[in-house]
Amino acid sequence: MTTRILPAVGDPDAARIFSTLLSQLPSAEPSPPVPDSTTLLDTLARLAVDSLDELPEVVLVHERIGPVPALELIREVALRFPAVGVVLVSSDAGPALFSAAMDSGARGLVGLPLSYDELAARVQAAAQWSVGVRRHLGRGAADADAPTGPGGRVVTVTGAKGGVGTTFTAVQFALAAAASGRRTALVDMDLQAGDVGSYLDVQFRRSIADLAGIQDVSPRVLQDAVYEDRTGLALLLAPADGERGEEVDDRAARHIVGALRGRYELVVVDCGTQVTGANAAAVEMADVAVLVTTPDVIAVRAAKRMVRLWERLQVRKAEDTAMVVNRWSKHTEIQPALIEKITKTRATRTPVPAAFKELQAVVDAGRVQDLDNRSTVKQALWTLAGELGLLAAPDTPATPAPPGGALTLRAAGTVSRLRRGREG
Repeated sequence: MTTRILPAVGDPDAARIFSTLLSQLPSAEPSPPVPDSTTLLDTLARLAVDSLDELPEVVLVHERIGPVPALELIREVALRFPAVGVVLVSSDAGPALFSAAMDSGARGLVGLPLSYDELAARVQAAAQWSVGVRRHLGRGAADADAPTGPGGRVVTVTGAKGGVGTTFTAVQFALAAAASGRRTALVDMDLQAGDVGSYLDVQFRRSIADLAGIQDVSPRVLQDAVYEDRTGLALLLAPADGERGEEVDDRAARHIVGALRGRYELVVVDCGTQVTGANAAAVEMADVAVLVTTPDVIAVRAAKRMVRLWERLQVRKAEDTAMVVNRWSKHTEIQPALIEKITKTRATRTPVPAAFKELQAVVDAGRVQDLDNRSTVKQALWTLAGELGLLAAPDTPATPAPPGGALTLRAAGTVSRLRRGREG
């Protein structure tokens, strides 16, 4: 049996050593090393689109991989691609790290400097485990039902500043996706001032903060925290007590969004207007990151400030951000093309018209799901959802394609700087 091995090693010297030793293993078919966690996840997702059989049997994760830390990366690979055996390679081969690696989903631990015999033994054991899992899951037509693959898509909606329509946009995106038949979750990650529940007239005692301290967010645990709304949306609300928002850090956000991605076809995250470790992690993980602004000087300056902050924190590049212009009219002096030029983002083709009178009744009633289909604002936002690929059938390879390039590229980065001091 040929064992396909994919190493994830950021250091060039270590990568050469990995490649040399792996090429000597019997019946091994090593792939060229990938340099970071983002490339690893994207590579596995691309391979999983065709078939479970396209995935490598073994993934080797070097201890200094980034931007996602090694143990968190192992957890995400194990969650999204459970038929892949992951082996951690670390200079610390002690029992504490071994236990942490096993808890994260690793199938083995190899110490540094690398030993041929130890590497061969761990790779063989992980490969045998992987083959057994795939045999259990079944092949061919059964692959479609196996809990593996790239998982659902994640779209984040962030406001340039308060009052630009961030939550309303996120809610309408989610409603449009659910109406098109996609199993959709809407997450309120505006942790101190979340209003998703108010917009949909929902009160629920559970919130995202209840998941913050849980290391393994299982489907049963997730089900207890999610509110299944009559609109068809699964709602994960912000805590009613704003101070509890501090419990949700970037690590918790990664676990929660990863668990939702594995359960729902689309996850819409309302990130509010303030950058925290949690929503920065969500933006970094997102397949589509939307930034909402209005066509006025103050909001556009705030949008530019937000984009620059994301770039300094290596959360997301400007060109990988979709800019939605809300409350637009043809008489507006600042047009979407100018906003695109100023912020260096990619403006969506469909601006949202300024027609608050259409919205006032449903917003005041807290029933935005009842907005009339004839509303020009609703029509624009639902058109935008289609433009961003949120309405596509699950088996359709939809990617948003505005002029100039795609919007779904995920930028490598880290939010660790937020722990040392916030910006903006």
